[in-house]
Amino acid sequence: MTADEQVVRHTQMGDRSVAWCAVGSGSPLVVGGWWASHLALNWQDPAFRRFVRGLARRHAVIRYDRPGTGLSDRDGSPPVSLDEELATLAGFLERIEYPRVALMGASSGSAVASAYAAQHPERVNRLVLYGSYARGADIASPAARELLVSIVEKQWGLGARVLADVFLPNATGGERADFAEFQRRSASRETAAKALRAVYEMDSAAYLARVRVPTLVLHRRDDRAIPFALGREVADTVPGATFVALDGDDHFPWVGDSLAVVDAVERFLDGLPPRAPAEQHNAAALTAREREVLTLVAQGLTDAQIADRLYLSAHTVHRHVANARTKLGVPSRAAAAAWVLTHPH
Repeated sequence: MTADEQVVRHTQMGDRSVAWCAVGSGSPLVVGGWWASHLALNWQDPAFRRFVRGLARRHAVIRYDRPGTGLSDRDGSPPVSLDEELATLAGFLERIEYPRVALMGASSGSAVASAYAAQHPERVNRLVLYGSYARGADIASPAARELLVSIVEKQWGLGARVLADVFLPNATGGERADFAEFQRRSASRETAAKALRAVYEMDSAAYLARVRVPTLVLHRRDDRAIPFALGREVADTVPGATFVALDGDDHFPWVGDSLAVVDAVERFLDGLPPRAPAEQHNAAALTAREREVLTLVAQGLTDAQIADRLYLSAHTVHRHVANARTKLGVPSRAAAAAWVLTHPH
């Protein structure tokens, strides 16, 4: 399957149907998380598609909707405890029949992923935790947590808008309205309230020190939903974990500088060390086309020769070089070309 396709499948887990999909090919990367998800609606979001396709360049990216949400069986409650979430993940991984997977747990999914990796190191070859925390009770004060759950429980429309403000601090009014609608379509009022309460009650602290698989912890410095300090604590607790601090305040990895997230995950899965902090943004900011153009510049080709080879206009080639120089902060095209040669993707 190519990285441009998403085919939703269903697997039976007990008396409930769970929707899942795989995008791309290669070694499996199972991505879990998000208290509300919807495979089809997520895929309609261009930023989300771009993020998944980035991860799927060399991996089969596997996602699923938790029971009670999205395209999975909506009858009944979603998993409402860490044990129930673990049972769901374990059952799902048994059914997709990969002997070992890389596991990426994001947000509340990080607690589930880390606990599963601690319990089943034989099934997980690498673990990525993004926007993570050990104890949900540390995310906000008791009063703030209870207020938000109460709003979702009593006025789901208002609650969805409040959550959109938290998750998407830099979005336009229209983008926040669209995300609020997405949340309402992903889960019912009752399901959303139960799922949000479960996020705050999740506690994986006892499992973190037992994780023995290579682990990468990613967290944006100004994350508005999960404080940066909580991700730092996770990295300090998991033995030998690598911590990468990313710039930005958006919680979702596909929003903001999503390429920096993809770059960090790809390097980790390939067994490469993380880029130095000064390189993280610049490396991820270059597009594949900009890298291709700069590689040809390094070979001594002129703009006209590059344009002829890539079927572009000379003006477009010049613009790619200029954009790359700006992103890298270098004074000349020769310096930009040299940077690409010394910083392979």
